[in-house]
Amino acid sequence: MRPRSGPGRGPGPVWAQRLRQLEQRLRTKEERIVVLETENAVLHLKLAEYQGWAGRSTKEVLQLYAARGQQQELQRSSVVTQLHGAIKRLKQDLRSLHSFALELSEDFQRQSQAYLHQVLTAVQGIQLQNEATQMFQIKAFDLEQSLQEVTERYEKEKQKRRALHNSLVELRGNIRVHCRIRPLLPFDTAAGHSVSQDRQRNISEEVAYAADDETVLVRCSRPGHASINKTFQFERVYSASESQDTVFEDVAPLLTSLLDGYNVCIMAYGQTGSGKTYTMLGPQLEENFSFSIEDESELGIIPRATQEVFRLISEKPPGSYWVEVSVVEVYNNEIFDLLAKDSCGRAFGIKRDVVTTREGKSDVPLLTYEASSPAQLEAAEKLKQVKTRLQLVDLAGSECVGMSGVAGAALRETSFINRSLAALADVLGAIAEQRAHVPYRNSKLTRLLQDSIGGDAKLLVMLCISPDQKYLTESMQSLGFGTRARQVQRGQVKKKNVLGQSKAK
Repeated sequence: MRPRSGPGRGPGPVWAQRLRQLEQRLRTKEERIVVLETENAVLHLKLAEYQGWAGRSTKEVLQLYAARGQQQELQRSSVVTQLHGAIKRLKQDLRSLHSFALELSEDFQRQSQAYLHQVLTAVQGIQLQNEATQMFQIKAFDLEQSLQEVTERYEKEKQKRRALHNSLVELRGNIRVHCRIRPLLPFDTAAGHSVSQDRQRNISEEVAYAADDETVLVRCSRPGHASINKTFQFERVYSASESQDTVFEDVAPLLTSLLDGYNVCIMAYGQTGSGKTYTMLGPQLEENFSFSIEDESELGIIPRATQEVFRLISEKPPGSYWVEVSVVEVYNNEIFDLLAKDSCGRAFGIKRDVVTTREGKSDVPLLTYEASSPAQLEAAEKLKQVKTRLQLVDLAGSECVGMSGVAGAALRETSFINRSLAALADVLGAIAEQRAHVPYRNSKLTRLLQDSIGGDAKLLVMLCISPDQKYLTESMQSLGFGTRARQVQRGQVKKKNVLGQSKAK
């Protein structure tokens, strides 16, 4: 069976070689036919000669050639028969070759037409692609122009956003007070808790609530007197069910102000056990001031603020911002640097002193600030880098001496704590009343916070209170402190322009 080329494929070198072989065979057969026809003619001449001889009448000739003629006649007849058979076979092969050549030509024409159609289709496709590419180039050029216009508009809107953001923060108050009410906890009913007999009867009674997101409602009751509800208004009040995420959402705008050129101070205040550490750090703090919390939603303000500052800086031009961060605890009228490390490199709270500079400002020498390297600071001076400071302060508990039942060294510590807080309350009152003299020097706490309260920083006070009846006195003291802080109206806040230089907003 003769093979044929498949659709979409040319005759190929095999068929071309086969065709050449058949054509060669055809030429050979044709030459053989010519030779045989020549021999046939010769035989016909001999036949005529023999027929001439046959006309002779001599008996000798007849006898002489009788035997020979019979033999040659038989030979001629055999040769002619063979020649006719060969010619017949050659003609059949020739017809077959012509038929195959015709079919092969038709196949070649069909394949050529198919290839030509494919080439035309490909050319048309390339033309369409070229047209599409030109259209895309035009669109890309238009998009680049649009992007440039949008970028310019974005820069203008960003400047407006900064102005509006800081105006909004200032309208809310450059000293902002938030209050967080923790839920009732198991230790509120723990046996052996040191409370007075009058308060034992009201253990685990919830008296402080978040009436709404700006109001704290406290139910005050005394034996023999009717219950009185008191309300306290703050910029934000968090109920016991609100998460760490929710708390930080209201802190984050201050960090934006930090990169807009303003110093920021976040201060936690409240009784021991009221949730300050949880709010500021989270449920667990390991050595080296690192956090080990499986659920990141439990992280407090300090780790979240660190992450947010790095995120905000990453969105700015490299090398354009210099941010210093300090974390301190004020306890027993002493200041402890929580970022300082011991000789083994572990986080270790080291006591620091507060001094007054020649310019009359308070400063804490040797206080640890987490920031860029000195080489980067030198580069910052050349780049006119914006330099700001984030201060995170944890105030010790606001225990009430008469109600806490403490004695000895604990009583002395509580007295120091309350003395520091009283000095802070005096400072807030003096500023609120716009007195000529503000008693910053009365405690290390007020000297530390002098720039944050009366200077050019934006201050957030995070009050933490317990809802339990047995902590009512401490909660009322904290709420009163927050109310006095909220009443403070400072002058125009200044932002840091270049490397800490103040610039009026």
